[in-house]
Amino acid sequence: MSDRARFEALDATDPFAALRDAFALPPGVRYFDGNSLGPQPKAARAAVLRVLEQGWGEALIRGWNDEGWFELPDRTAEALAPLLGAAPSSVAVADSTSLNIFKLLAAALAARPGRTKIFALRDTFPTDLYMAEGLVHWLGEARAELCTFPCLDALRDALDGTVAVVLLSHVDFRTGERLALPQITAAVHDHGALVLWDLAHSAGAMPLALETWGVDFAVGCGYKFLNGGPGAPAFAYVAPALQATLSQPLAGWFGHARPFAFEPAYDPAAGVDRLKCGTPPILSLAALAGALKLFDGVSLAALREKSLALTTALMDEVAARPALKAFQCLTPRDAERRGSQVAFAHPEAYALIQALQDDGVIGDFRAPNILRFGVSPAVLRFVDVFDAVECLEATVRSGRHRAARYQTTKEVT
Repeated sequence: MSDRARFEALDATDPFAALRDAFALPPGVRYFDGNSLGPQPKAARAAVLRVLEQGWGEALIRGWNDEGWFELPDRTAEALAPLLGAAPSSVAVADSTSLNIFKLLAAALAARPGRTKIFALRDTFPTDLYMAEGLVHWLGEARAELCTFPCLDALRDALDGTVAVVLLSHVDFRTGERLALPQITAAVHDHGALVLWDLAHSAGAMPLALETWGVDFAVGCGYKFLNGGPGAPAFAYVAPALQATLSQPLAGWFGHARPFAFEPAYDPAAGVDRLKCGTPPILSLAALAGALKLFDGVSLAALREKSLALTTALMDEVAARPALKAFQCLTPRDAERRGSQVAFAHPEAYALIQALQDDGVIGDFRAPNILRFGVSPAVLRFVDVFDAVECLEATVRSGRHRAARYQTTKEVT
């Protein structure tokens, strides 16, 4: 059996093989960027077309009632909640991840009066830190302080009674390392602080149990492993025990208890509904709601098992090829510490990614020198892994990535 045939044999027994047909994929593309933008589900396309044609096109303004647009955020939250291990009443689908981080950091500070510190890791996703910095600037140093740490051990050692909230990413966006969410949450709680988890790189790719794990707050986007399309709405989770007193500063009309009463004074809606702000983007919401139908009847545990098998195969295949010995794998080999991506450091990372994309192997680059290969287990095949590494080896051997057209950095990497 040839090396490629071994990978084809794995695909022949893949329980998710039929799920691949639920996506609209360009021919000849091996897509390793679902951790940045999930591929397009056919159900998402159909849902958007319905809004365009039957909804906006025919019902017009009546679509808010006749097409159920007003309830669409809640229906989407209801579909998403099982993927998070949460009750629908604990999940709001609204705005962006960045805005939800701002709201929930403010909520955490309000829920811990007398505590002023926000703890975070220095290398977390930058927008998380930007929003924390913005909140601190807005509140003033007497009411809030952002403290960042080079590693998790240093953060843990500094925990004390002045910390209101710890902001962490479940999966590191550069390396793909997955943190021990339940254990870290418990350790933070031992000091009386709250935790806000960014689940952007884990929701939809692995089982989550936010309520069981005692998570206080969580956020995530809808466009990565949830496949909701570019700029899809984000989600926010609030633990049931924190909902009655939930306070957040962005008091928009859709977070009002009676938005169409048009009352001059703000009266917050109950529970997580008060996290909503402006008018929901119906086209984007329809795409996300359609995409979530893909998870009906799908075992996230089995999906995670395939993800780990794919990422292991990718790491093994690169390590087995002498021509690729310069690629330093940054992703943990330990399955418990691995998300659904594999990252390699290489001095020519950007040019290599550009050359691979021209050959239909779509990964991406993260500064300063990282090639990222995201693994969407619902759609990726084992043979795609083999072909991608074959292409990478051929590119390195030929040196074609050193052509001038691959040396200029594009605006979006």
